[in-house]
Amino acid sequence: MKEQLIELKSRALAAIEAAQDVKSLEDVKVVYLGKKGELTSVLKQMGKLTAEERPVMGALANEVRERFESEYNTKVSALKNAEILTRMANEKIDITLPGKRRRMGSRHPLNIVLDELKEIFTSMGYTMVYGPEVEKTRYVFDMLETHEGHPARDEQDTFYIDDETILRTQTSSVQIRTMLDAVKNNALPLAIISPGRVYRCDEVDATHSPIFHQCEGLVINKNITFADLKGTLEVFFKRLYGDSIQLRFRPHHFPYTEPSAEVDLSCFKCGGGGCPFCKGEGWIEMLGCGMVHPQVLRNCGIDPDEYTGFAFGMGIERITLMRYEIDDMRLLYENDMRFLKQF
Repeated sequence: MKEQLIELKSRALAAIEAAQDVKSLEDVKVVYLGKKGELTSVLKQMGKLTAEERPVMGALANEVRERFESEYNTKVSALKNAEILTRMANEKIDITLPGKRRRMGSRHPLNIVLDELKEIFTSMGYTMVYGPEVEKTRYVFDMLETHEGHPARDEQDTFYIDDETILRTQTSSVQIRTMLDAVKNNALPLAIISPGRVYRCDEVDATHSPIFHQCEGLVINKNITFADLKGTLEVFFKRLYGDSIQLRFRPHHFPYTEPSAEVDLSCFKCGGGGCPFCKGEGWIEMLGCGMVHPQVLRNCGIDPDEYTGFAFGMGIERITLMRYEIDDMRLLYENDMRFLKQF
C-alpha cells in the first residue's frame, strides 16, 4: 500500500501541474480525491492491514491528501489570476469613446401649462382647491340646477358607479363643496380655482377624449359684476398667450350661470383670418363662463341679494394645444418621446 500511495502522490501532483485551466484542475481533484477517487479506493484497503501498519499508512495517506490540497489551492489561485490578467488584456475599455448619455426627464406639456395657469391665478389672489373624482350626482348636477331629466345631462353623460355616484364630468362639484364649507365656516368672500381630471363619454378624436383635465374658477363677493369676470379672463389670457390675443364673448346658456357666455380666442394658426384648424372662422372656442345663478347660491346657503359671483371653466388640453400650437389632442396621451422631448 505504501508504494501505491507514493505512486498516487506522484501522479496526482503531475496532473495538477499539467492542468491548463480551472475546469481541468477541478476534474483532477475529482479523479484523485472524489468519493470514487483513487485515494478513496486505496484507503478502502486499510482493513486488510495489521494493527501496527494502519497508523503508518494512515499518516502517509493524510500527507498525500494535504500535499495534494496545498498544490491544488496554489494552482487554482494561479490559474484564476491568469484568467483575470487575460480578461484585462482582452477587455480593455477605450476611454476615448463617447459614453452613453443618460436621458433626463422633463415635465409633461399639460403639467407645464397647468403650473403656469396656477401661477397666474394665485398671483391674482386665487386659492387652489381640490375635490374627489368619484363624486355624488348631487354635487355634480342637482345643486347646479341640472336636475334629473335636464337635457344638459345628456351632453355630459358619464361613467356611473351607481345611481347616485359617478366619475365627475366637471370640477364644478368642487365649487359647490367650497361654497358649502364657506357658509359653514363663515369664510366668505372667496376666490378659488379647482384643477383636476374629469370624465365624459366622448369619442377620441383630435379635440376630444373621455378623460381630460379641467380648471374652473369661482369668485363670490359683494358687488361682483360681469365686468369683473371679463377683466379677469382678459388678464389671464393675455398673460398666457401675449397681448396680441383677442377675446370674444358670445351669449350662451348654462343652467348654473345667468347671464352666461362662451369665450373664443383668435386662432393661433391664422391670427383670425380663417384656416382649416379654426374651420374658417378665425376663432377657437376656449371656455364657458357666467355669473353664478342666484338659485345656485341659495342651494349653498348664500343670500343672492347680498353676494354675487362669477364662474368659469376651461379644458387644460385645449389651453395646451393653443399654447404650443398643437393640432391634435391625442399627441398629449401617446407617450411618444419624439413628441414629448420637445418640451
